[in-house]
Amino acid sequence: MDMLQDLESLQFEYGVPEEDRIWLYLQGRSRGLMIEACAHATFFCKLLYNLRASLNENQSSRHLSIDSLNSASPEEFKVGIIGGGHLGKQLAGTLLQLVPVPAESLRISTRRPEALGELQKLGIKCFYHNADLVSWADVIFLCCLPSQLPNICVEIHTSLEKTSIVYSFVAAVPLPRLKLLLNHTNILRPQYQYGEDSVSIWGANKKVIAALQDPTILQATCPYSPAGGIILKIKWLEGVFYAALNICTARNMAHSQVLQLLSELFLSVHFEDCGKDTASCPKFQLTDFVSKAYGKNLSQERPFPWFDLTAVQLKETPFSQHLSSSPVLQDHLTHLYCASFGTSLTKEQPVVSTDSPSQ
Repeated sequence: MDMLQDLESLQFEYGVPEEDRIWLYLQGRSRGLMIEACAHATFFCKLLYNLRASLNENQSSRHLSIDSLNSASPEEFKVGIIGGGHLGKQLAGTLLQLVPVPAESLRISTRRPEALGELQKLGIKCFYHNADLVSWADVIFLCCLPSQLPNICVEIHTSLEKTSIVYSFVAAVPLPRLKLLLNHTNILRPQYQYGEDSVSIWGANKKVIAALQDPTILQATCPYSPAGGIILKIKWLEGVFYAALNICTARNMAHSQVLQLLSELFLSVHFEDCGKDTASCPKFQLTDFVSKAYGKNLSQERPFPWFDLTAVQLKETPFSQHLSSSPVLQDHLTHLYCASFGTSLTKEQPVVSTDSPSQ
């Protein structure tokens, strides 16, 4: 097959009439969206794995760094995927290898489990019972068609725990509608916008896992990167942090401890020449996440309130203002993202765009 790889008559474009070739960029965009979706879901799961691992240990005697982001135990963290189509299969393979989620902690509910033989051979349990999957999983990825979503929501909404995180890839169903269908607020939904840059960087012949091991492609998936013509809206990143706060609130953890823990976990990544001075790292403050009026009445021992993640992604928040006004914080989060995939950035490799993506 390697001998035939570059044969023109076997390429997708070969049979496309000349007048229709202007639409070929959509093929690259579709592939880019798939890679970005899997990359951001992987980053999210890595952060949650690391956070939960830290919460299961004695936090007073523990200092975490980016090294633990790649080695944190995923104990008691279960991931479910509803939908076994192209996205569901690619996502499962990516999470299995790059987080990595153990096969016994990853399950898929799909109408045709028999079509997922390769994943089942890897130890992933595949079946068709959406409510059972939701009652078992901590994070549920929705990878179904928009037409299927209303019925799925009817099946699963009574099985959702308050702490269950629903992560939706169903772009055609907006957050307010999804919140109504599920009667649930702990929902994340990444949104993407399209720029004018070339989309040829996505590597037509690479699998998603291999693509994310390519530094150029990985850096194009960074939340603040406009490369590749696909840009992640930053409201998703805000939702990720408020989801982390909710996890800590569910453990009744004092907000002062939460701020210290999140600073250690997520803001400890430097350029090589500033890595020796951890005091230069930004630190999360209470008013980064809640209003000054609310924070003034919150004692040190009390946990954060429970946040509605749908509202976080739809409205202006204290973290919106902090994130947009702090290039240092943006820089640290960009480095955290790349480091979580094993890629280091230098000052000669700027990724953060001077024009922040739309909120």
